[in-house]
Amino acid sequence: MAKFKAIATSAFGIEAIVAKELKALGFKDLEIENGKVTYLTNEEGICKSNIWLRCADRVFIDIAEFEATSFEDLFQQTKAIPWEQYLPEDANFIVNAKSVKSQLFSLSDIQSIVKKAIVEELKTVYLKDWFEETGSKYPILVSILKDKVTISIDTSGDALHKRGYREVGSLAPLKETLAAAMIKISGWKGETPLIDPFCGSGTIPIEAALIGLNIPPGINRHFACEKWDIIPKDVWKKVRKEAYAAIEYDNVLSIEGYDIDERVVKIAMENAEKAGVDDCIHFQRRSVSELSSSKKGGFIICNPPYGERLNDKDEVEELYKEMGKVFKALDSWSYFTITSNENFEKCFGRKSDKNRKLYNGRLKCYYYQYFSNKR
Repeated sequence: MAKFKAIATSAFGIEAIVAKELKALGFKDLEIENGKVTYLTNEEGICKSNIWLRCADRVFIDIAEFEATSFEDLFQQTKAIPWEQYLPEDANFIVNAKSVKSQLFSLSDIQSIVKKAIVEELKTVYLKDWFEETGSKYPILVSILKDKVTISIDTSGDALHKRGYREVGSLAPLKETLAAAMIKISGWKGETPLIDPFCGSGTIPIEAALIGLNIPPGINRHFACEKWDIIPKDVWKKVRKEAYAAIEYDNVLSIEGYDIDERVVKIAMENAEKAGVDDCIHFQRRSVSELSSSKKGGFIICNPPYGERLNDKDEVEELYKEMGKVFKALDSWSYFTITSNENFEKCFGRKSDKNRKLYNGRLKCYYYQYFSNKR
C-alpha cells in the first residue's frame, strides 16, 4: 500500500483530542500543531480516519512543502510535483488558497498560478493540451504561512461535522465535532447518565449516543476520496464492513435532552431518528429551572445561550444564576458548560474545577468543568 502524510485539521483547542482519537485508531508518530495533527498512513488509514474521527474537521493528504517568495518559485515547485500519482486524466480539481504573513498574499493569483502549474505538468504526462475535468473531484488546498507553502488534497469533501443527521438546526447550532470534543473532554463513556438541559437540535445527546454505541460518525455519509483511483474500492468496502461490525447496539444508555423551545425539541427528535439513536435518548420540553433527577450521579453537558447581543446579556446572566442553583442540588453529578460569557463563573456562583479555551466557530469560549464529589 502507498504511504501518505496525512493532516487531520481541527478547531483550536481540541488538537490533543484529535490526537487521542488517532492513537486509538492505531496511528503513531503524531505531530501536533495549532489546528492540525500530522501522521503517516496508507489508503486504509485515510478511509478509517474519515469514517471514525469524531472531532476533526477534515483529513488531507500532504502533497508537498516548500519555500516560495515569488510566483515563479510557486509555479516551478508546484510543476515539479508528480501530479500524475494523484490526479487521473479527467480529474476535476479546484484550487483554494490561504496565506498568512507571507510575501505571496493575493489568493486569486496563488490559485491561478498553482492551477496552471498542475495543468502544465499533466500535459507532459498525458500528452494533451486540454483536459475535460469531468471526473471525480479533487479539492486542492494551497496554504502559505511565513512563506512556507503546503499543498494538500482534501480527502473528506464536505467537512466531517456533516454527519448526515442534522438537516435543520436551531438558531445557534453547535458543530457536531465540537459537541463530540466536549463529551470526550468530560470523560463520559456511556456507563453513567447524561443530561443536556439546553439540547437545541439535539447535537450533544446524539453525539453522546454515537459514542456510547461506538457508532462511527461518518458511517452514513460519503467522502470525496471514495471515488479516487488511488484508493481502491475494496479498501473502502473492508473499512466500512469493519466499522459496522464494531457498533455495540446492545449497550444500554441513559441520555436525556431538554429545551424550553418545543419546536427545536421536535427537530432534535427527528435528528436522532435520522442518526439511528432515537431509541436511547429521551427528549422533552422542559426549562432549566425544572431540571431534576432521581439518578445518583451522572454528567450534565450543555451549550447554554451566551448573551452575545447586548440586549440579551442581562437575561442570560440571570439564566446562569438559575443554573447555579439548580445544578447545586445535583451535587453527585459532574457538569460541563461552554460559553463565551466571561461572567459565567461569577453568575453561576462557583469557580470551575477546570476550564479550557475552545472555539465555537470563530467565537472564543471557555469550557467550564465541575466535578462531583464522587469523581
